[in-house]
Amino acid sequence: MLERYFQLKAHNTSVRNEVIGGVTTFLTMAYIIFVNPSILAQAGMDQGAVFVATCLAAAIGCLIMGLYANYPIALAPGMGLNAFFTYGVVLGMGYSWEQALGAVFLSGILFIFISIFRIREWVINAIPSSLKLGIAAGIGLFLAMIALQNSGIIVKNPATMVSLGDLSSPSAIYGLLGFFVICALSYLNITGAVMIGILLVTVLSMLLGQNEFGGLVSAPPSIAPTFLAMDIEGAFQLSMLSVIFAFFFVDLFDTSGTLIGVGQRGKLLDKDGNLPRLKKALLADSSATVVGAALGTSSTTSYIESASGVSAGGRTGLTAVIVALLFLLSLFFAPLAGSIPAYATAGALMYVAVLMTSSLAHVDWDDITEAAPVLIAAFTMPLTYSIADGIALSFISYAVIKLLSGQGKKVSLAVYILAALFIAKFFIFV
Repeated sequence: MLERYFQLKAHNTSVRNEVIGGVTTFLTMAYIIFVNPSILAQAGMDQGAVFVATCLAAAIGCLIMGLYANYPIALAPGMGLNAFFTYGVVLGMGYSWEQALGAVFLSGILFIFISIFRIREWVINAIPSSLKLGIAAGIGLFLAMIALQNSGIIVKNPATMVSLGDLSSPSAIYGLLGFFVICALSYLNITGAVMIGILLVTVLSMLLGQNEFGGLVSAPPSIAPTFLAMDIEGAFQLSMLSVIFAFFFVDLFDTSGTLIGVGQRGKLLDKDGNLPRLKKALLADSSATVVGAALGTSSTTSYIESASGVSAGGRTGLTAVIVALLFLLSLFFAPLAGSIPAYATAGALMYVAVLMTSSLAHVDWDDITEAAPVLIAAFTMPLTYSIADGIALSFISYAVIKLLSGQGKKVSLAVYILAALFIAKFFIFV
């Protein structure tokens, strides 16, 4: 049955290889079941319910990708967007978490729309590659800022806004230790480096009496506090436009890059370098975002960590199905997830920040009209505490700088339209 459904022989794989690939992928991304509830709880959401929503959204997303698109690509709530959800939209802009879920839901619907009508290529090609690089780097720096604050390494200062905290404090020491361990394990190609780092810091803090052990396994908490709690009507505001676009753009860029990257690693691309069944893969990703919002979590997206499972032998959707089953099994580890302190996840956030900020290496620094908007995107996201504002300012700066430098014809109509909408948001509909 598995052979017929997933075409294992045609993909030169076996059930054993698919299981190994699924387990490997899960171990490299399982940190999200600890990090996501911790971040969204700060937005006022019930941590137990978010834990369940995280596991279910990941499992459903993986099942859709595996059974419908037949790709070894796993999905879960995305890093960066969960931080934007909490620190940018809820705590920063003052919207309720229900409205934020509504924005996530609408961004997923928009993603489904462009996937069905095959206008993804037009949208992707209309956005300059430099802005994509700047947005990725900005999200990385945004995560780094959050991680440094959560561990007490950066603190408020009335004169300079931020300053160095007490590095001798337990939270700062644990945060840095986790980061150092994760980086070292990653360099040594240790599977599950991020999860090992989080658990090591958690256990160490417990042994030293600075954190309490809440238990290992139990029945899953109730999902009722977040299930279908999204406020779609509240998200239909002009001021929320940039938020919806932020969720949409980042998810779209993330997914496209992940699909191509994992496809190359697994030799899944055709002779023209395209991914077969791309429409199905995009629909799987966008549908997972909609389902995740309904369950009570931020945007669900394809994980680049899937490349580790592909490297271990995974080639078909059976790999993603194995990951889904492991996420369902994780539902019974809610007490452990609740025992993870914020400083234990700080190292993971800093590590992901390093990976995302590396996109700056591909910027054309010799062209100031390309480089300037990149830095505006990268710096304004952490400094304004908003991915949406960073995206908006980068689009405005790109359009204006290109226009003033006589290169206005090189800018797509889509960029001009978005820049005009963002200008209206800042200066007219304040």
